[in-house]
Amino acid sequence: MSSTANATRTDGSAPGSPKTARGARTRARILKAAEEAFGTTGFHGTGIADITRAAGVALGSFYTYFGGKEDVLRELVQHMGRQLRAHLEAETAGAGDRLQAEELGLRAFLQYLCANPALYRVLQQAQFVDETIYRDYYQAFGERYLEMLASAAGNGEISPGNNEVRVWALMGMSNFLGIRYALWNRDVPVDEIVATVSSLLRSGLSPQASGGEA
Repeated sequence: MSSTANATRTDGSAPGSPKTARGARTRARILKAAEEAFGTTGFHGTGIADITRAAGVALGSFYTYFGGKEDVLRELVQHMGRQLRAHLEAETAGAGDRLQAEELGLRAFLQYLCANPALYRVLQQAQFVDETIYRDYYQAFGERYLEMLASAAGNGEISPGNNEVRVWALMGMSNFLGIRYALWNRDVPVDEIVATVSSLLRSGLSPQASGGEA
């Protein structure tokens, strides 16, 4: 579990947010260095000294903002999640309805994951370091996603139903599409993936949807 609650700085206070712009830049460099180290060497293969060396900061600077390695992992996962959510919301802002937003969002997600593969590498490690970090990442996505689906259902853009179940089904689908087609093997064009999922969302799997017989 995270050591934040027990960690203190030399002045007796707890690690926290930077108070200056310079401090914010230092903290950001530490997070970036941790992302690269965890994404390549792995959490257990990375020491705090490795992170500070890569960030170009003193060891004491690390403890100014983080209580330990698990704390920087937690903040890194939260930071990466915020970045991804902001990116997806920006990419779907011009959608005409929820179904189009799903198409735009999936495309943006796959492209983002191709460009930022460390996201999943770090996230998967978090599951085994402290499961709450892993769960909180998906819970944060689910809460925002639920708001959007509920709004779309209220506006008549999608059919009524259990939107919480839908949220987790949609996140699960995107998750494994990302693993298979963005991380493991990029052998299917993104356009084809999006078109296939779009057909699934709009028409379902029933043969009646395409004019066939049940």
